[in-house]
Order: sequence, then C-alpha cells, then structure tokens
Amino acid sequence: MQDKAYKKIINAWCMYDWANSAFATTIMAAVLPTFYGAVAGAELPGNMATVYWGYTSSIALLIAAVLAPTLGALADYLGAKKRLLAVFALIGIFFTSLLVLVSRGDWLLASLLYVLGEVGFSGSIVFYDSLLPHIARPEDIDYVSSKGYAMGYLGGGILLAINIVMILFWQQLGLPSQEMASRLSFLSVGIWWAVFTLPVMRHVPEPPTAAVRGAQANALQATFQRLSSTFHDIQRYRELTKFIIAFWLYNDGIGTIIKMATIYGTEIGIGQTDLIGALLLTQFIGIPFSLLFGKLPKRIGTKPAIYLALGVYTLISILGYFMTEAWHFWVLAGMVGLVQGGSQALSRSLFGVMVPKAKTAEFYGFYDISSKFAGIVGPAIFALVGQITGSSRLSIISLVIFFVVGGLILTTVNEKEGIRVARVQDAAA
Repeated sequence: MQDKAYKKIINAWCMYDWANSAFATTIMAAVLPTFYGAVAGAELPGNMATVYWGYTSSIALLIAAVLAPTLGALADYLGAKKRLLAVFALIGIFFTSLLVLVSRGDWLLASLLYVLGEVGFSGSIVFYDSLLPHIARPEDIDYVSSKGYAMGYLGGGILLAINIVMILFWQQLGLPSQEMASRLSFLSVGIWWAVFTLPVMRHVPEPPTAAVRGAQANALQATFQRLSSTFHDIQRYRELTKFIIAFWLYNDGIGTIIKMATIYGTEIGIGQTDLIGALLLTQFIGIPFSLLFGKLPKRIGTKPAIYLALGVYTLISILGYFMTEAWHFWVLAGMVGLVQGGSQALSRSLFGVMVPKAKTAEFYGFYDISSKFAGIVGPAIFALVGQITGSSRLSIISLVIFFVVGGLILTTVNEKEGIRVARVQDAAA
C-alpha cells in the first residue's frame, strides 16, 4: 500500500474515535451524569441519583455485552464490519439526540435513552476496533491505536469545550435556561457523531471475509456455528485468554472511574463548572500522553507501559477516598488524563497482535464482552456499596482491587507466544 493511501486510511479510521468520543465525554463522563444528579434525578432522595446512575450504567453494559460476540461473528461471516459499525452508530446517534427531551424529574427517561445510546456506542466500537489489525502495519499498530485515542481526546475535548461555553454563558447566547443549554449539548453530540463518522465509512476499506458464503438465509445459523467454534478456539489461545481475564479486571476499574467520577463529585458537593472543567482538562492532557504511550512500547515494552498506567489508577482510587475540595478533583482528573488513553490504546493493540486476522471481529467481540461484563460489575458494586453505606467514598476505594488483580494476571501473559500462535493461524488460513 502506498504511504499516501495508507495514511489516508489510518487518518479516516482515527476520525471515528474523534466522532464517538463526544458520547464518551459529554454523555458518559461529564455533562449527563451531573445533569442526571442535579436535574433528571433532582426529586430522588439522598444519594439515590448516584445509585440509579450506577445501575443504569451496568444495565447498558449488560445489554451491549450480550450482543457483542454474536455481532462480531456475524460481521466476520458476512464481511460487514463497516456496515454494522454504521448501523450501531446510527442507533447511538438517534437515542443520544433524544436526550434533549429530558427535563426535571425525568430520571427514568434519561436512564432509558442512555442505555440505548450506550448500546449503539458500544456496538459500533466492536466493529471499529476489529478494523485495526487489517489497516495498520504490524510495526505501527501500537502507535495507530494510540493515535486513535489521541484523536478521540481532541475531538471529544473540543465539543466538550463548546458545551461548557453553552452551559456557562447560556444567557449571553440567548438560551432560555442553563438546563436547556445542557439539553442542547446532548443534541450536539448526536450531530457531531454523525458528521465525523463519514470519513471511516468513505475511506476505510471493508476487510475481505475468509468465510465461504452460503445462502443469505443461512447467515444467522452460520453465525452461531462460527460463534460456538470461536468460543472453543479462543480457549486454545492460552496467552490471549489470560490477557482477556486481566483486561476484564483492570478495565472494569477504568470504566467505573469514567462513568462514576462526576456524579460522585456532585454527591460530595463539587459544582458542575469544576466537574466539567476538570474533565476538559483530562481530555487535553490525554492528547499528548496518549501519543507518548504509543511510543513507550518501543522503549520499555507494552506490558510495562500498561503496568505504569495501572499504578497511577491505583493511586487515583486511593486519593479519591480523601477528596473533599474542587481542586482535589482537578488534580485527580489531570492524573487520569496522563494514563487513560494510553492504557486503553495499548490494551487494544496488544490484543490485536495476538488475534488471527480471519477472526478479528469475533475475537474483538469477546474482547468487548469481557470489558462490558466487567463494566457491569464495577458500577454495580459502586452503586451497591453506596446504597448500603449511604456514601460513595468506600465505593471509590473498592476499585483498587480491580487494578491490582488485573495487573498481577497480566504479568503471567507471554505476549511473544501469543503473537506466534496468531501468526501460525494466519499462515494456515
């Protein structure tokens, strides 16, 4: 592939991170959680808004986790990674845009729309991630994955900055209320997501399917047969399986911090401006540090770079227990920005080099289901501990176990053996 064409494809792929990160920042992490606690759940007693948000996040991830492996197998069988990416992106865009209708006391509607938006977001990520091993050269995969996350931080950060201006200066912009400014920010996510999905659809080629096509009527049956085969196959990939278990654990902690940080901050009395502003700081710190993490594997190795990130996350969880002031939240948000994109990008690329190319969507389906089922546990435990104790301080420190145990299991993964097994399978295909 010529360098110019190669770069165009890589940049188009990375733009989908730019597109969908608007959901991850404004909806998942920053504006919607604070809006849920202060407006949609304003009539709920005590810390029940935080509790219900935790359960909402868990339900959304459960549905996405159940769908992921089946969709991955179907995509591989039909050679339809891009088409299914588009379908799920449209689902996410539609239901995210409908959040503009949520007002005071509408916590149930907000939960429902968020669940459906998260299903679209998570489903599209399965197919987006599965394109990575097909488009990136083996020697570039860590950097390309990290570049995607950096682009996501930049795109999500730019829209979040626009949303902050809308919320803080609603009067000067002629908006009827700050509540309406927040609601319009949800609509802006849908528009942003839709517009910047176009490059990946136009310029990234659909990888060829290795399956022999039968009648279209048999596609679903063949999908479940292929899924069953992949479930048994993945057990033969010992190193890949160990990595999935490690990722299952530590990514649960990462995801829970992303989803619960702002509503936890709201509960302990930190204002919306500080919460959203600190998360904007996370976005822009994340841009250079995601790229830096993409370079680290060539110096210290991929696994040591991930260990470094998990050490920082462990410290964040411990310090979160003692957080009382707005500036504490700003410091912790900055620390998250140092490692969030890098830890996830290197995990994605490490997994990608241990996967046979003929089954990328299926295996990324299992990768996704591992993170989604793990993600169910974290917010659910966060919510349950908060419900039992009446405070979420013990909830935040409970996340340490996910980082420690996940890191310990990662130490047992022999990535060189995992890569060798995948290449043998590619040669035999």
